[in-house]
Amino acid sequence: MNKASEKPARSLAEAQVTGMLMDVIVSIPQSEERLSPTPDVRSTELIKKASTTTAGISGGAALVPGPLGLLTILPDMYAIWRVQAQLVADIAAVYGKTGTLGKEQMIWCLFKHSAAHVAGDFVVQVGERYIVHPRSLQWIQKAVGMLGIKIAQRVLGKSVARFLPVLGAAAVARYAYIDTKNVGLAAISLFSKEIVYEPGET
Repeated sequence: MNKASEKPARSLAEAQVTGMLMDVIVSIPQSEERLSPTPDVRSTELIKKASTTTAGISGGAALVPGPLGLLTILPDMYAIWRVQAQLVADIAAVYGKTGTLGKEQMIWCLFKHSAAHVAGDFVVQVGERYIVHPRSLQWIQKAVGMLGIKIAQRVLGKSVARFLPVLGAAAVARYAYIDTKNVGLAAISLFSKEIVYEPGET
């Protein structure tokens, strides 16, 4: 990619990623899970299943070689975020915290491990409880825009994997597995503790 086309491509990727992220965060999925007598055990099962699913999605998409493979990157990411969002909703359910799951907690669970500086604006751990800071939609859109820039840069970097399909598939599958596992562990950490809402919006 030459310098003249790099900037428009990045801007387009940022806009697409931001739009997908907003859709995932605002459209919190319903869960068919119920309060579990052993939520840690059930959550571990859910994490393993979701991590295997996202590894399959990402690894399979990366097997498409060359320029056609580049077209799979954004749909691949969107599908993975959907699986991860469902994982967060399911873990909230097994801990009996479905009613506390909002956009702020979703952002925190999805990005605590990869963008702590953004996630920390929404949820903060204080001792054995978590403080949720309710934010306006405008604030959330700004945060998602920041995430979109960061992720778009990573997307453009990942494009090389589409030209090395076998090695690339293994690498991105492993990344998706670990990324999803981290999302699940963040959800366990959050929903296994007391959750307190800070009053009002900033």
